[in-house]
Amino acid sequence: MGAVYEVGALCALQDALQGVDFTQLDIYVGVSSGAFIASMLANGFTPADLREILVEAASPEHAVDQQVFLSPALGELAQRTGSLPRLALETLWHHAREAVGARGRTPAPGAAASVGRAIPTGFFDNQRLAGFLEQAFRGGSRSNDFRALSHRLRVIATDLDTSEAAEFGAPGLDRVPISRAVQASAALPLFYPPVEIGGRYYVDGALRKTMHASVALREGARLVFCINPIIPFDASRAARKRGVPRHRIIDRGLPAILSQSLRTLIYSRMETAMERYARQYPRAALLLFQPKRNEGEMFFTNVFNDADRHEVFARAYHATLRDIAARRRQLAPTLARHGISIRSASSRVPAPPQRRRAHRTTAGLSRTLERLEHWMGRT
Repeated sequence: MGAVYEVGALCALQDALQGVDFTQLDIYVGVSSGAFIASMLANGFTPADLREILVEAASPEHAVDQQVFLSPALGELAQRTGSLPRLALETLWHHAREAVGARGRTPAPGAAASVGRAIPTGFFDNQRLAGFLEQAFRGGSRSNDFRALSHRLRVIATDLDTSEAAEFGAPGLDRVPISRAVQASAALPLFYPPVEIGGRYYVDGALRKTMHASVALREGARLVFCINPIIPFDASRAARKRGVPRHRIIDRGLPAILSQSLRTLIYSRMETAMERYARQYPRAALLLFQPKRNEGEMFFTNVFNDADRHEVFARAYHATLRDIAARRRQLAPTLARHGISIRSASSRVPAPPQRRRAHRTTAGLSRTLERLEHWMGRT
């Protein structure tokens, strides 16, 4: 969902701004799904290309489907399942020793807890993602080597053993293939296993920080476009929107509760970081674009469904255009200092009309079914 939202926002920015080419920036910094997007932009893929690949799923050269993201981690599952007999024997042995050494006392919980080592570290295989990027970065001016790119690229992951951020692409960490670094940056715990690089294991970069804009600022960036798709959902605000079914997080079960918890943690850290950046880098301008907190469609969605994926893209695209229009007086002087201007509304390139009409029909049907599902749940 984050990647699709980022593509929508990028397409809006590219259409609304004159004087900036998002494939020709000085430095790209990507975290989690943003690492995927940043690595593609740094390799010359335009926002329109990313739309064709990720949203429309219409690129014959770079075909992508849900199997790239949701292939079962069979190797991890087999490895953990194979350890069950040994762990079970260890547990029984510890229990037996406790029973002999302390008659009548409850065995130590640590013995039974060892079975937790048999739980898979991730249920989906992120190697397919790395493979997709390896193929995409072949040929022409594209490269899977940080050092061969014309622009600086930094992919952020979290070292599992130290919890420190690793800036792949920076000197000393630039020999890692870009595809492997992105795989590590997007290794969200529970979903994907940690990724081994150079004898160390890495997980999702957002666990450390949300955007890592400081990486670009430290390298001298004076204008930074920040796209943050991960915000917590505010059900009370959504309830005030007319014609929108009421959403309650708890009604959606454990996945929604975990998602809301993670989003809240990440968002609060980002707000703190943005305030700190303003103080530390007073000569730099950070332009933040993100969804509104009352957008239930951004929270309760399945981007592997064509209609939902187009819904997220369209909302991101039009919300970003509205945001630019609303902040025009504030943004225009800042952008002008970097040779960028805001196009008039009449000159922007809109989303294809035919897609929009088809989208409104499927989105309307989706909302009707959602209301029906909600009503049936209440009865």
